[in-house]
Amino acid sequence: MARIAVIGAGMGAMATAARLAVAGHRVTVYERSATYGGAVGQYTRDGFSFDTGPGLLHLPAVYRDLFVKTGKRSLEQCVDTVQIDPQVCHVLPDGTRVTLPGASRGGVAAALDGAFGAGAGERWNAVLGRARDAWDRTRRPLLEEPLQADREALAQDPYPALRKSGLLRRRPPTLAEAAERELGGGLAALPESAVLAHGLLPHTAPASATVIPYMEQTFGSWYVRGGMRALATAVYERCLERQVEFVFGTEVREVPARDGRACGLLLADGTRTEHDSVVSGVDPRRFAEPAPPGGGNGPGGGNGPGGGNGPGGGNGPRDADGDGTPAPQAGLPSRFTLFLALRGGRPDGTPHRTVVHSPSATAEGRAVAAGAHTERPTVTVLRPGDPAQVPDDGHEAVTLTAVCAPQGVLDWADAALVARYTEELLEAAGRAVPDLRERLLWHEARTPLDVEAATGAYGGSVPAPALAGAGGRMLYPSNTTALPGLYRAGGWAHPGGGLAHAGMTGALVAGLIVEGADFRGSQ
Repeated sequence: MARIAVIGAGMGAMATAARLAVAGHRVTVYERSATYGGAVGQYTRDGFSFDTGPGLLHLPAVYRDLFVKTGKRSLEQCVDTVQIDPQVCHVLPDGTRVTLPGASRGGVAAALDGAFGAGAGERWNAVLGRARDAWDRTRRPLLEEPLQADREALAQDPYPALRKSGLLRRRPPTLAEAAERELGGGLAALPESAVLAHGLLPHTAPASATVIPYMEQTFGSWYVRGGMRALATAVYERCLERQVEFVFGTEVREVPARDGRACGLLLADGTRTEHDSVVSGVDPRRFAEPAPPGGGNGPGGGNGPGGGNGPGGGNGPRDADGDGTPAPQAGLPSRFTLFLALRGGRPDGTPHRTVVHSPSATAEGRAVAAGAHTERPTVTVLRPGDPAQVPDDGHEAVTLTAVCAPQGVLDWADAALVARYTEELLEAAGRAVPDLRERLLWHEARTPLDVEAATGAYGGSVPAPALAGAGGRMLYPSNTTALPGLYRAGGWAHPGGGLAHAGMTGALVAGLIVEGADFRGSQ
């Protein structure tokens, strides 16, 4: 039985801890905040409650597998999950409104034909068919296997239209370019908004980002009754069942090494712990990793705090710690969120999720990358209609979210900036929620500064899922490091951010620790 320290109590870190404990190891989780869940938190006020992080779960099979492998009770026995239908309602700048059903390819095609004209559904299905090919080609190496040293295959965009269409022969197209060519007009805004919601900018994301709308349409979007915080609580309770120990309010300063191997933790109060292995589930710039045998470049896994040009970057990968993996980028996008308490209940038939589009997702993405506030944001409106989130059936809890530049690129301590974003989100939401201003009791803003306080990620950056293509810039550091005994889990490691992807790191890291170099991926 090995003694294993896990840094952080986010979803990926807790998934790793539960799997390691089942394998017979003694696991202790050290969390800088007072609670578990990382980004998956909850805000409550006056009988209303809101999710502070992801509002929906995609690829629920990741957590079904976690619960099957770590205990007797299934995911469905621990939380009440429901697939939302319709899948999403889109409101475009020209007034076009289209509601897409869930789990119905034909229904989606018919809805798109009705909104955009005959043939729109066929074009959409053709794009998702190519996205399915990209998914099939990269699913195992990108999501279910440890990141290989030879990453040439994942550096190439697997979207099959690239080599057939002749599009931009001088280089692979971006998601925005592929969407405009293959869908055109307002229809192109649908995949752009899907990737933007994950913090991927359409003008820099590769065409392989079409796997995101493919996954949503194929596997559905799921809500956990009581809010997504209930999922974090279920994972935390599973860890406790497996005798995982949690130490809250404790920040890690450094991972010391002895004889060329990670040997424990140095805590912020000067305490040293002894462990056989360490798993980091936090932004690697949060603490100092030890230099690997034969060299190293200091805090942040090789390039110092804030270094690197990894996922979402435009300057190519930088070596994070001598193992060939990119370091996280300092300017990854964050989220600006508004919680709305409304008079009046949610009307029957109201879509759970509505996306109110900006005039141009590409222009919006460029503004986010530049740290400029010059474009109207795309706003996601979540109206779960969950009785557990309101004081009574005469009220409604609504959450508005937009992608934005992180703290440090913009100054989110500026009250005028917060007020400007607040007004823009309210204006956009008014197109999805009738009589919004008249119904509004109060609203509460959550900025990148709040995200940073909750998750520890510098600037409140939110890691996006890993993608194949873009020369490997959209990959994350591998789950192993150049220092034996030190591993990475959670959204800042392969295969990247988001509830499902972060959860996948649990199986990967546990497999690497339990099976060692022979581990070839989850089954």
